[in-house]
Amino acid sequence: MTRRAGITALGAYAPAKVLTNDDLSKIMDTSDEWIRSRTGIRRRHVAGEDEYTSDMAFSAVEDLVRRYGQEALDGTDMVIVATDTPDAMFPQTAALVQHRFGLQAGAFDLLAACPGWLYAVSVAKAYIESGQARKVLTIGSDALTKVVDWTDRRTAVLFGDGAGAAIVEAVEAPYGLAPMVIGADGGGAEHLTVGGTAKRLPSGTELKEKLTMNGREVFKFAVRVMNTSTLEAIDKAGLTPDDIELFVPHQANTRIIDAARERLGLSEDRVVVTLDEYGNNSTASIPMALTHALDDGRIQDGDRLLMVAFGGGLSWAAGVITWGGGRYKTAKESA
Repeated sequence: MTRRAGITALGAYAPAKVLTNDDLSKIMDTSDEWIRSRTGIRRRHVAGEDEYTSDMAFSAVEDLVRRYGQEALDGTDMVIVATDTPDAMFPQTAALVQHRFGLQAGAFDLLAACPGWLYAVSVAKAYIESGQARKVLTIGSDALTKVVDWTDRRTAVLFGDGAGAAIVEAVEAPYGLAPMVIGADGGGAEHLTVGGTAKRLPSGTELKEKLTMNGREVFKFAVRVMNTSTLEAIDKAGLTPDDIELFVPHQANTRIIDAARERLGLSEDRVVVTLDEYGNNSTASIPMALTHALDDGRIQDGDRLLMVAFGGGLSWAAGVITWGGGRYKTAKESA
């Protein structure tokens, strides 16, 4: 068998608590119309007071196990959790997942902002195709509502919480992941930040405890890299935009998604959009969107899916996967 990494199982989780645009209008100067017209978001799911990134990661893996059975985790020898909001700097969230599910595996967290899950998939692909791992559990989990400034309507309305989990392992060609695109430009670091151990960036930009964003600059960056990285990923896969059955973008803003879709020449029915329900889930947005598309019957064996994300760093990632080689189950089939 040609050794090529693919995604063979999926799971997702969104917290039960829902915050609508009307709810936000009661605590800040905003409205449902203002938020929808600028972002496309109607509501978002919010982690409970005592619910954290690790809890949501556990729930996403539990959903994967409900769909595919405990055997889906058998042989997992690496766990990667992509997150911007780890429970702690250490222990790593991935180690908590490894322990919770009794896996004999290495574990580490990956910090690359919103593209983090695609970064994790890229790392898993390298492990699988080099023979260093047999099965990698990749998770995107974020509780961004715990770090937003609820007095800043420009950012607070954008984010929701959630988690997605996927098994990456060898599949038989032509299924699996084509070479992926990974990039970063630290020259724009000051435009999207959350504080850590330092008081300021090397550029002198002061860091704050809560998330800050220069929306205008991030928007321009996002439109540009969504275009360049998707075209590069399609080219690396030896395809053209016409060959893409489904576009699964980072769920940040409908205007950014529409701009990317139009440049690729894709019709609306070839794009997965979930941000109206969930908002921007950062690292979780693409695995959650994939799971929903699978549940909705929008992904078929042999489909070519284009995935792309952008975020703080500034960073971006994109890749094409030919779907198949796994024992895929929808939520209905696993009930």
